[in-house]
Formats: sequence, C-alpha cells, structure tokens
Amino acid sequence: MRTLVISDLHLGLRAGSEALRRPAALAVLLERLADIDRLVLLGDTLELRHGPTRDALAVAEPVLRAIGDALGAGRQVVIVPGNHDHAIGAGWLEWRGRRQAPDPLGLDERIPVERASWIGKRLGAFLTPATVELAYPGLWLRDDVYAMHGHYGDMHLLVPTLERLSAGAMARLVGGIPDPATPDDYESVLAPIYAISQASAQRGAPGKVAIGSRSPVAAWRALGSGGRSSRLRSHALGMAFRLGVIAINRAGVGPVEPRIGVGDLRRGGLIAATEAARRLRLAPAHLVFGHTHRTGQLPRDPRSEWRTPAGTQLHNAGNWIFDPLFMGRAPQSANPYWPGGAILVEDGDRPPPPRLERLLAGVPAQLLQAAAPA
Repeated sequence: MRTLVISDLHLGLRAGSEALRRPAALAVLLERLADIDRLVLLGDTLELRHGPTRDALAVAEPVLRAIGDALGAGRQVVIVPGNHDHAIGAGWLEWRGRRQAPDPLGLDERIPVERASWIGKRLGAFLTPATVELAYPGLWLRDDVYAMHGHYGDMHLLVPTLERLSAGAMARLVGGIPDPATPDDYESVLAPIYAISQASAQRGAPGKVAIGSRSPVAAWRALGSGGRSSRLRSHALGMAFRLGVIAINRAGVGPVEPRIGVGDLRRGGLIAATEAARRLRLAPAHLVFGHTHRTGQLPRDPRSEWRTPAGTQLHNAGNWIFDPLFMGRAPQSANPYWPGGAILVEDGDRPPPPRLERLLAGVPAQLLQAAAPA
C-alpha cells in the first residue's frame, strides 16, 4: 500500500490563502494521487474558526470532490480531526460516553464518517467514490509509523501562542496533563477550548473576530517588522511581550518563553511533539505530524532536533497555505513554510522510511496567491 499524508489545508480561511483553491496547486495534488492507495488528511482539513461551518464546507466541496474523483472507487481517504476542525469528530467523542462510562480513548480509534458528526457525513459525501473513515487522535500507517495531527503538543509548547495560553489557562481549571497520560487526559483540557472556538465562529456576526481565530502570525509580524519606526515599535512591543511572559508564568499558565522567532517555532514544535509522544508512551520508529505548518526534516535542519530521546524519527507534513509573511527570500524548495508538503509511506517486505515530498516546490508564487481584493 502507498499512503500519502497531507496536513493543514485549512479550507475556509477568511483570507482565502488556501493553496488548494488555486487550480495549479489542485492539479499537482490530483496528479500525485494517481498511484496512491490511501490519502490521509492529517488534521485541519477545514478552517472552522473563521466563520460558520457552512462557509468552510462550501469552499471545501469542490476541492474534496476533485480528490474523491481522482482516487476513485477502491481507494481510501482517512480524515484525522485537528484543533481547527475538531468538530468533525466531536459528535462521536460526545456520543461514546452518553450511556455508560466509555472504554479509554485509544491511539487509533476508527469511526465511520456518518457516525462522527454531520460534518463528517458531508465530507464523506464529497469524497465519494473513495471510501472514507475517520481516525482519532491518530492512526498507525505501518507497524513502525504512527501519524497524528500534533495538537496535543500545545500543552507542552514553550512558544506563547494563543493555543498554548488557552491550554494553560484551561489546565489551571481542570488539572494538568499527568505523566504518563492518555488521549482522554489531553481531550479533557483541549476539547472544551475547541468547542468554545467552534461555537463562537458559528454565532459570530459578519466582520467580527471569532474566539480562537487569531494565530501567532500577528504578533510575529509586529515583533519582526522592518524600518526605523517599526523597529522602535517592535522594541516597545518586545519589552511588553517579555513582561507579559513573566506575568503568564507567575500566574501558572506557562511555562512559556519570550521567544517567537522562526527558529523558536521550529524547535518549540519539535520539543512539544516529543513531550506529548513521551507522555502517551508512544515510541514508534517514525512519527508523522503536522499542526505547526513547518515542513521537515529538511536537508539543512539539525538532525538531532528531529529525533527524540526514545529514538523516534520525526516527520512534519507541512501545510497547504500560501502566507506571504512566511515566504521569505529563500528558494521555494528550501522554504520550510512553502505550501504543498506531503509524506509518502510505503508498505513492503523491507519498506523504506517515510519520505518527504514538496509537491508545490516548482509552482510559482503568483499561481498560489489569493487574488488581491478589488
């Protein structure tokens, strides 16, 4: 079996920066699916924090129908809910405990899409004639390869993102993550946050910002701007930022560090994924995740950062969003935030390690950008 893993499509973003809304990017993915037996959508397939679910589904429908048609009957799609589309599986997660105490949530729960939620049922219809199921919080792709979105790592992130601070505040209310931990331990802290974000997006008035819709991008932009006036502003913001981090840690919401650079985002994401895997007692030879939007391991990355103390090799599938802020001046093929990352996992008697593919590395930026507003 040949499995292709892609993550963080975020179909439904308010900014319209989803790469798969551009014909050039969608055509590349559809062509790549020609010899793929199973496609794994490893979380945040939908963006459910920027507005009503109906809007995200309207954006996703033509993309997912094209994917389903390209795969055809007899091939499979596995949807893994992430933090931005947790509602895809939330119906099943709530149902499992209604009548009696449920069995502990495992590491690879498989759910028929029609039982997962009304959103899952719609996604299943879009992706026909391919067969579709949900897996949560992740799935085994091979005996030695496990894949998960990676949002459990937010509990251990040292970078003060909104997700991390929300998780820290909730942990103060309901209790932290034990060691060792189970998926239920993480869900008890994180699921209420996702439910609040989802409810806010569903009921928000046009033009209003939903709870949880902001990301560290705004802070990163403010703290990293250029020019003299911007440098002065960044310096002032930086001082306030550091003082804010001190206050956060004293309040018991951390620990977090006053760092939000590109290198900090990379290292922080890897450390967080490593800690979540350790607490879950998850130590496969290979761990595939997404969530941070940072593709890897890339040739220039420090190899030691991408291997856990338990010996697990980390692989990040990247993202499918074209955000000019993170494009930089590096060549497309070397830019870790360039959209179009994918991980190929093959079976066999002596299967190779998972392989990173940069599917959109050769697609010009102008074909991936959203059209400027009129």
